[in-house]
Amino acid sequence: MNIYSPGQIDYILEQTLGKTAERRMAFIRSVGKEVAAATASLRRKNKRVVVFAGNDINGAYAMEAGAELARLGFKPEVYLINIGGDRLTADARTAREDFLDAAGTEALFETTGMELVQPDLAASDLVVEGLFGREHDGPLMGGYQYLARFINESGSFIVSIDLPAGMTVDLSVGMINRNIIHANITLTLVGPSAAFFMKENAELVGRWQVLDVALDEEALKATRCHTRLIEAHNVRKLLPPRGRFVSKADLGHALLYAGSYGMLGAAVLSANGALRSGCGKLTVHGPRCGFFVLQSSVPEAMFMTDGGDMDIRRMDYSKSYSAIGAGPGIGTSDATVAALEGLLKAANAASGPLVLDADALNCISLRPSMLDFIPARSVITPHEGEFDRLFGKQPSSSARLLKAIEISRKLSIIIVLKGHYTSTIWPDGSVLLNSSGTPALATAGSGDVLTGLITGLIASGIHPEYAAVAGVYIHGLAGHFAARSNGVLSVTATDIARCIGPATEAILNPKKES
Repeated sequence: MNIYSPGQIDYILEQTLGKTAERRMAFIRSVGKEVAAATASLRRKNKRVVVFAGNDINGAYAMEAGAELARLGFKPEVYLINIGGDRLTADARTAREDFLDAAGTEALFETTGMELVQPDLAASDLVVEGLFGREHDGPLMGGYQYLARFINESGSFIVSIDLPAGMTVDLSVGMINRNIIHANITLTLVGPSAAFFMKENAELVGRWQVLDVALDEEALKATRCHTRLIEAHNVRKLLPPRGRFVSKADLGHALLYAGSYGMLGAAVLSANGALRSGCGKLTVHGPRCGFFVLQSSVPEAMFMTDGGDMDIRRMDYSKSYSAIGAGPGIGTSDATVAALEGLLKAANAASGPLVLDADALNCISLRPSMLDFIPARSVITPHEGEFDRLFGKQPSSSARLLKAIEISRKLSIIIVLKGHYTSTIWPDGSVLLNSSGTPALATAGSGDVLTGLITGLIASGIHPEYAAVAGVYIHGLAGHFAARSNGVLSVTATDIARCIGPATEAILNPKKES
């Protein structure tokens, strides 16, 4: 699914609306009809529907929705904000007449003076909010700010058209959420923007739905989105089929630098993630104290050590491995930090991408000069805390994503920014948002499984850019599968690793899963 930039949405709408009043109103009425249909599916006709309409095109959408609801047998009340009595655009004036024709003058409550005409709202009411869409840029002020708080505090079910009033579609930083409409459902016109997927905007957007309205085909074809929502059919194309005569030697050899005293579980989890990826062989390099743990817990993996009793003291780079990952549970001892620096420099010199997670990122944050040695096309997989330790404290998810895009370009690396909608950022500025996220993944060791999985996918022959995207989606789907058996609250990282196989199979053979 395309995720549109604000400029792209504006362009598509501009081309769709056209230059004639007749074409504009045809589109506005089609939006109103779709909004009414969505609203009607949520409420019985005997329930109260209150429509708030602004003086511009979003208000026109709202009034056309009100007109259509009246034709469907509802009794909508429209509260129109027209301060001064002469602020309506041509679109809003026409929509006002359409509503009066359909519902009558007794259903229209219009604010023309400075005193706001407003209803008493109850939690049982449904509000269709069409105060402002993307035509309003900047925070709500004065009476509009008061009205947004009034609607939010009513407890009514809120359906916002285009955007919740007061919200902007760019990756805004520093919005004051209490001054923005908190929609239960946002009915967007063209498609979502990246702002819809940011954590701080979840309470504003609610559940979102793209209205089924006809848009200008040429404008859509001319639009090239750098941000996309990744779904199962996208990942299916990335996973190579396994031939009948394939052997383990054909499927790559992965190496994981993982584990230290007290954190050997991370090595076990990442090893299980790698082995479930489909790679042919796996070697885990860890401290001597991990020998019996790894050999008994993950007998399919080979174990190697440099002789350090409690931590890893040497990390070598070798092209004999198809992919190398480092970080799960390695700790941050001085010896390990030095070993990681040696690995980065050797891999950089050989132009060999790495997968770096967890303590590898924490080691780099202790010695930031190592950032310059991360090889091009390496994959780093930070959660919010790890990202901020590396690149500075960020005030919001939006700011963090913008910073990740900047860093990915600068260092030519792939950043997997973990969250509910995990973002995979490529050096060319592409942002791939994951759709398979689940709260079940919020468990210790989940990230270690992901590190192993991505490393294994690269080892099996998938390019790092694609392996990151596929690994994130498979990992999320495995979380869903694990939650089916264990419940969302009780999923462990081991459960997630065990469900990688069924999740991958469901992606490759969707009919079989259904």
